[in-house]
Amino acid sequence: MKRLVIDPVTRIEGHLRIEAEIKDGVVQKAYSSGTMVRGIEIILRGRDPREAWALAQRICGVCTTVHAIASVRAVEDALQWKIPQNASLIRKLMIGTLFVHDHVVHFYHLHSLDWVNPVEALKADPQTTSQLAKSISSYEKASPAYFAEVQKKLKQQVERKQLGIFSRGYWDHPQYKLPPEVNLLLIAHYLDALNWQTKIVQVHTIFGGKNPHPNFVVGGMPSPINPDSDSAINMEKLNRVASLVKEMQSFVEEVYLPDLLLLAKYYRDWFFIGEGLGNFLVMGEPMWDIHRDNVWFIPPGFVRGRNLKDVEDVDIMEIKESIAHSWYTYTSGDNSSLHPWEGETNLKYTGPKPPYDLLNVDGKYSWLKAPRYKGYSVEVGPLARVLILMARDMYGIGERVKEILGKLDLPEKAMFSTMGRTLARGIETELYASSMETWLKQLVDNIKRGDTKVFEEGRWDPSTWPKEAKGVGIMEAPRGSLSHWIHIKEGKIANYQAVVPTTWNGSPRDEKGQPSAYEAAIVGHTVHNPEEPLEILRTIHSFDPCLACAVHFIEKLAG
Repeated sequence: MKRLVIDPVTRIEGHLRIEAEIKDGVVQKAYSSGTMVRGIEIILRGRDPREAWALAQRICGVCTTVHAIASVRAVEDALQWKIPQNASLIRKLMIGTLFVHDHVVHFYHLHSLDWVNPVEALKADPQTTSQLAKSISSYEKASPAYFAEVQKKLKQQVERKQLGIFSRGYWDHPQYKLPPEVNLLLIAHYLDALNWQTKIVQVHTIFGGKNPHPNFVVGGMPSPINPDSDSAINMEKLNRVASLVKEMQSFVEEVYLPDLLLLAKYYRDWFFIGEGLGNFLVMGEPMWDIHRDNVWFIPPGFVRGRNLKDVEDVDIMEIKESIAHSWYTYTSGDNSSLHPWEGETNLKYTGPKPPYDLLNVDGKYSWLKAPRYKGYSVEVGPLARVLILMARDMYGIGERVKEILGKLDLPEKAMFSTMGRTLARGIETELYASSMETWLKQLVDNIKRGDTKVFEEGRWDPSTWPKEAKGVGIMEAPRGSLSHWIHIKEGKIANYQAVVPTTWNGSPRDEKGQPSAYEAAIVGHTVHNPEEPLEILRTIHSFDPCLACAVHFIEKLAG
């Protein structure tokens, strides 16, 4: 059986390798490997837990906010440190910004070129493209002159053989199905989104001082509120945030969602491809940062075997990480699995010496550990969240899903698919963009009532801490459920473990041989040309992999 190797998978964060066994053009088995090691857990040992967030958020250079927030929540949970509501609202606004930013960037800049062909856009008629644009949206950039100018720039790149960001694509692949005008429309918005995304992250710089890696603090937010100060958070800055939230809502409603639905119309077959496991986990997004209060913005839930009628509650003690096929070793044996509070990060590379042709997939083959819930492989992320919100009948998500699938003449089961995953991302972007307006109003109302508190200092002094404490910071990151687990002993970090979305979705097999979501989702894919495995990339990209989160370091002498 031929083994197809994709290494590295591009248009993702970090280094991912996929090996797929193919027979008669169909994927029979697949293996997912993270080829770099993280190691942040080792760096954090022995440090002051109040500074953990600053190092933990360096796990990733893109979704930095989520690792910092998960880290501060873990310490606050361990020390039972309740933060002011204003701090929680500011964190929510930063999380919402990241969701909108991350999902729009994923759609246009990481995923769209799996479906959109920029070379075919050269054949488009700008006049017809303008009519198409006006038929699906009120977005202001829709004139024939606008699309003609985009086409002119694209043509110049092609003639110079300098496609730049559009280079190295499989542009002759028969799986590209869009008419030229749709290609031109989506390429134009691809370029618009590049400029748009640089602007909206100003929310992070206003509240966190900079981006990426904005500032946070255990116990609240380092964003003093003073309406009479030029340097603090004042009404001028809050008005700027309000303006940015409006811009996010407009782009999502007028550009992102119409484009997503237009694209989906031409790829309806991909609503029946790429399902994967059928098991979904959402650890939950706390409404006010404290998961123990059991008050949720996104509720936790476990869906087993597509069964949305009997969503199970989540018990965080049922989470364990396997290393049977990961380049680590456990003192209890490599076929054991450990809860993150008891987790170990003992590196043991046993793979082939680079460069190599194939991994030994019967042994250890990845730097990702294999998290499992109640022993099951699960999928986390936007699709899991939308399914849970449908099952819990929250925010009208179920009706929204039915409305969109109805327009596409698709059944509800179409959500269990590659394109369903991409659609779910758009639906939850809409939810976060609208919720930000509510959170900002709550913050402004608090300030108008005289409540400007953003930091609770009562637990800052380590002499007030117990000699030993354990905590977990739970949050829903754009790519899925994220949790940071901390064990504090004598005022220092005794152990730290991060279980991130991409380890849930992209892990290697566990001690039972169960594949991960990536490995299961691409089985059954028909690959037209092994030299151009577009079909596999479509499904892998639909998860929005972030190997930078899952693994991090490279050592030049490794192997």
